Amino acid sequence: MLTWKDIINYCVMGNPKPDKRVDKTSEEWKALLSPSQFRIAREKGTEPAHSGALCSSHESGKYHCVCCNAPLFDSTIKFNSNSGWPSFTQPIQQNAIKYEKDNSYGMIRVEVMCNTCDGHLGHVFPDGPPPSGLRFCINSESITLEKHTHEQ
Repeated sequence: MLTWKDIINYCVMGNPKPDKRVDKTSEEWKALLSPSQFRIAREKGTEPAHSGALCSSHESGKYHCVCCNAPLFDSTIKFNSNSGWPSFTQPIQQNAIKYEKDNSYGMIRVEVMCNTCDGHLGHVFPDGPPPSGLRFCINSESITLEKHTHEQ
């Protein structure tokens, strides 16, 4: 289980190696994504609080990167943080997420990105529920939900 200390270490010492890499030009990403997905996932934007389609969804499934379809989070670790964005306590696997220090807007935060394609997801904070204490605050526009069927 990842802890805040692990995340800070990744920011300082480097991120875990992803299972694979997906690299595309800006024009290729624009052709694949909607304008709002591109603005958020490729240009590090954000959606207004409580506006994302996946914010209040608690359906069973896996959340994937909207850009490259890499698996990022599982519905079993999603929780209602009342922050206005989908929130998770852990990534689906340790090397799914890339972490970087973010000094924008006069704050020091930790940005989270897809480790496969560098798509911007949101930020992680050390104010989540036990046992990890982490809150991955993720833009709905940056992820898709692959719902579990009854056969899965």
